[in-house]
Amino acid sequence: MKFNSDEIASVLQAEIEQFDNKIDVREVGTVLEVGDGIARVYGLSGVMAGEMVEFANGSIGLAFNLEENSVGVIILGDYLTIEEGQEVKALGTLLSVPAGDAVIGRVLDPLGNPLDGKGPVQTDITRPVEIIATGVAERKPVTEPLQTGIKAIDSMTPIGRGQRELIIGDRKTGKTAIAIDAILNQKGQGVKCFYIAIGQKDSAVASVVDVLERHGAMEYTTVIAAGASSPAPMQYVAPYAGTAMAEHFMFNGGHALVVYDDLSKQATAYRQMSLLMRRPPGREAYPGDVFYCHSRLLERSSKLSDELGGGSITSLPIIETLEGEVSAYIPTNVISITDGQIYVQPDLFFSGVRPAMNPGISVSRVGGAAQTKAMKKVSGGLRLQLAAFRALEAFAQLGTDLDPATQAELDRGYRMVELLKQPQYQPLSVAEQVISIYAGTNGHLDDVAVKEVQRFEKELLQYVHDKHSSLISDLTATPALSDEIAERIVAAVKEFKTVYKPATPAA
Repeated sequence: MKFNSDEIASVLQAEIEQFDNKIDVREVGTVLEVGDGIARVYGLSGVMAGEMVEFANGSIGLAFNLEENSVGVIILGDYLTIEEGQEVKALGTLLSVPAGDAVIGRVLDPLGNPLDGKGPVQTDITRPVEIIATGVAERKPVTEPLQTGIKAIDSMTPIGRGQRELIIGDRKTGKTAIAIDAILNQKGQGVKCFYIAIGQKDSAVASVVDVLERHGAMEYTTVIAAGASSPAPMQYVAPYAGTAMAEHFMFNGGHALVVYDDLSKQATAYRQMSLLMRRPPGREAYPGDVFYCHSRLLERSSKLSDELGGGSITSLPIIETLEGEVSAYIPTNVISITDGQIYVQPDLFFSGVRPAMNPGISVSRVGGAAQTKAMKKVSGGLRLQLAAFRALEAFAQLGTDLDPATQAELDRGYRMVELLKQPQYQPLSVAEQVISIYAGTNGHLDDVAVKEVQRFEKELLQYVHDKHSSLISDLTATPALSDEIAERIVAAVKEFKTVYKPATPAA
């Protein structure tokens, strides 16, 4: 057999040119024990806190506890096929998730893997899950309103872009419904929405996705789901992952709304991981840094300065209380971090007042700064009126005879409570809310039966849209409520009353 020397020389030449003299240095450890979503690893002496590691089955882990002789790793994925003695590689990078327009309209897990069967997320943009929140000098005050479309909230506890407004209450009192209505109302507002479901039933998440799709909201919404069956590490990481995706839009001058549903389940997942890692327990067995866990998350929601593009992240964290106990550990922590809270009360909910917001306890610490001038003008005394009504109502239950002025105040209070009720998935524009509340607070509903108030309001708004559409467009275009527009509202209400046919006489 003959050898061709030129051929051999060309092969050697090619091999020499392609020779890479870099040594692939990786730190490798060994699994000592594994179970319940965590692993203890020996040998990763140079690994850093929060660094990603890779197990033999391809699952990703995060270095969580750095101990003298081993590293506690939380496993983000399948931990059932990981065995003692298997190799673990340190990757030298921080956990990142896909970001950008490619994630909008998708249902993803906290690592950015699709759960909707629409194929992988095609994007080159990634963002680290954990970053340090923007500093004071890089922010500006919250002044731009973020309308939820819910009369009771936009009038009494207004939310601004860059604000963190807590929704708190017992289970099954309409907390998620308020957040979903806020997402539906962002249609056409240029706000990207992120709904993060933590520890929810898969059926509940599926029904939320179905509602968003039916109302056309998935066009600007991303759902991040870490269901009740997901490992605790996935439930812990989910809020940070969703915030990282939202930050892409904030740092590019856009606006985002993030709903955390709910943070009490994330705290429970964090407690589980910490106890398994043998971290010392504190109050209610939560670790001492559970406050930091939530504060470093919610501080990332902000309104950036004009120099940084003026983008914002508004967050609506949800906390579930037990028997209305707002003074428990996690509720008090999150109340102290956020810029106000919407407290939904079970007895209001079950008596048919929905949304069941208690205006006495609910507060927005941004207040009127995040309201249009028209809304501020019509809703200025609304909270005080309702508070006075509740006190009078309790007094009237004693069976005391009331003077005519007190009775009139009581009657108007009943009508205002009825006016502030709102069906689910039917957010109203600012102009519609201003017309409704103006009619109520100025006594134009005093001669309408209490049972008729909701029908009267619905038909009034339809009438204004049909016959006085210029009034809606003027209210939308001008933030202030001028005397001329107020007169037009009164004229429209009086005109409508001439054609309105009540089903029952006034009470």
